[in-house]
Formats: sequence, structure tokens, C-alpha cells
Amino acid sequence: MTHITAGDRHFKILNEMVREAADDTVVIDDCLGQRYIGSGLAGKKLVINGTPGNALGSYLDGATIVVRGNAQDATGDTMNDGLICIHGSAGDATGYAMRGGTILVEGNTGYRAGIHMKAYEDRLPTLVIGGRAGSFLGEYQAGGLIVVLNLTDGEGRFSCNFCGTGMHGGKIVVRSREMPTGLPPQLAVREASADDMAQIETCLASFCEAFGRKREELGLNGKPGRPHSLRRKKKRHPVKQLYTYR
Repeated sequence: MTHITAGDRHFKILNEMVREAADDTVVIDDCLGQRYIGSGLAGKKLVINGTPGNALGSYLDGATIVVRGNAQDATGDTMNDGLICIHGSAGDATGYAMRGGTILVEGNTGYRAGIHMKAYEDRLPTLVIGGRAGSFLGEYQAGGLIVVLNLTDGEGRFSCNFCGTGMHGGKIVVRSREMPTGLPPQLAVREASADDMAQIETCLASFCEAFGRKREELGLNGKPGRPHSLRRKKKRHPVKQLYTYR
């Protein structure tokens, strides 16, 4: 295991040190907001103690990144494969345009999580948010899976303005005491089916393993929230008039 102290080092130097390390596991200590850490990384496990800056793990190509703290904006930007696990909260545009791999966030995310998420070939990009999601969740989502467990709200209320705006593919599953309302007209919402639950079971197991939780603690049994599935209604022209209400 290789240890690197980030301090005031430039992100280019940090990334070079990570790639040149002989060990498969690299630990970055004292991270102070450096951007682009782990960009395009493959074949290593990177553990970050501190707060990485924007675009953590952008274009990630199979590596594992574990953040013991919070992350900033655009985590996993256009990631292709791999795992990003955040033991804290993440900023805006988490999972921006990701086309493969998994992002697990123990806490909350900012605005526009999952924006432009898309499925590429046989990959299913997956974003699991343990807490709340900010407005515009899944904006322009074209594929993949977003799961919001909403564990930080003890009453199981799902509150997300403009959820699914422009969404034309993929699926969002949220835990909510009541059926989510105020959604764009192109979205269909219903209680999650057995097929929906089977689809998310693997990522729920990964979430529990990553953050040391038990499956029954996720509150998906109706006490106080129930899982609901959101996806685009079947139409011949999925993009037409997405922002026009009639």
C-alpha cells in the first residue's frame, strides 16, 4: 500500500504519483480540494482522506475510489466503469453523463445528480444516494438507474423539485412515504414492482457492504417509506414537448 500526502500538490502531480505507484492500493492523505483526482484511472484502488475537488474520478475506467469525507461537484463525470464510494455527501451534478460503473453516496447530493446519465452498450450506470437529492434529479436522463433511499428524513418524505425534467430513458427509484408529486408530464410513477426491487437489490447490497448497514435499515418495507419507480411514459416521440405543459 502506497501513501501520498496531497497537501498543496497540483492534481497533475498527484495523478502521476498514483499511476506510477507500484502498489495496487494507493492512499491519499490530507486532500485539500484538488480537482480531477483519479481521472481515467484503471486497475487500482484509491482511498482519499479529505475532500477531493470537482470531477473526482472523471472518465474512470475500472478503478475503485473510496472517499472518507465529502466530495465536490461532478463526481464521476463521464465515468466508464468502476466504483466510487463516498463516506459523506457529494455536490452538484454527481454522476454527470456517466455511462457505466457505480457511485455510492452515503449522505446527500446537490442539484442535478444523474444529469445526462446514459447506458452504454451492456453497461448499466448506477447511482445510489443514501440521503436526499437536490432539485433536477435525473435531468435529461437517457439510461441507467438512480436510487434515492432518503435515509436522512426520518418521516420518509421525498422532496425534490423538478425531478426527472427532460428524462427520456432509464429509471429512478425513490423511497417515499407518499407517491411523489409535481413531476413532469412525461413521467409515469407507481409503487415499485417486484421486478423493480429485483433490479436494485444488487446495488442495495453494495450500499450496505460499503457503509456497514443492514438491509432492514434501508426502510424499504413501508415503515415509514415505500419504494416508488419513476420512468418515462411510452410514447412515439419521447423528446417532443418535454418542457411544454398543456
